[in-house]
Amino acid sequence: MCDSENKHFYLCVLEILALLGLLALVLWLSLRPKSPSYTIVDITIPKYDLENGGQNGTIVYALEIQNSNKDSSIYYDNSLLTFYYGQDKVAEKTIPPFHQGRGKTRSEIENMDVNPQVWRAVRNSILNATAELKVTLLTRIRYKTWGIRSKHHGLDLQGALPIGKDGKLSGKKKKIKLSHTSKKLKRNSLRLLY
Repeated sequence: MCDSENKHFYLCVLEILALLGLLALVLWLSLRPKSPSYTIVDITIPKYDLENGGQNGTIVYALEIQNSNKDSSIYYDNSLLTFYYGQDKVAEKTIPPFHQGRGKTRSEIENMDVNPQVWRAVRNSILNATAELKVTLLTRIRYKTWGIRSKHHGLDLQGALPIGKDGKLSGKKKKIKLSHTSKKLKRNSLRLLY
């Protein structure tokens, strides 16, 4: 008789542990935050810079940062936004740290001076309507869910920007969403942030 009572007790304990495990899994799946999305909404190289044969140029960009999480706000460390033409660095900007609330979108509209050593090649390529700039963004973020901050998560994003003769985004897509880079490149570039 004692033996069946022990079995019943252990079955109850096992059922409770299984339910707690299932509850933990459901909570984890529902509260797991999503990465923010970064979109280049606009990029312009002023017509004056293109027509003027000078050594200096400017890139004006509009970057949209969206936090689609309903339960998590995001704390951003310094973000490094870099534009490349081939392997050459065209321009670089550091976006200072900021906090973004749940479900919020932030717009960043800035201008950057172009590297004078690369400007002539970029300018000629744009005037020939064959320019494609590559943009990369490196940052570290922390999520805050229910008052608890997570560990740092590194983001390494990139995108290709076709530039037309007019110095603006060309092609069908007028907004370029930045996507994650390969794991090998990601590992190497995130070392720069730590």
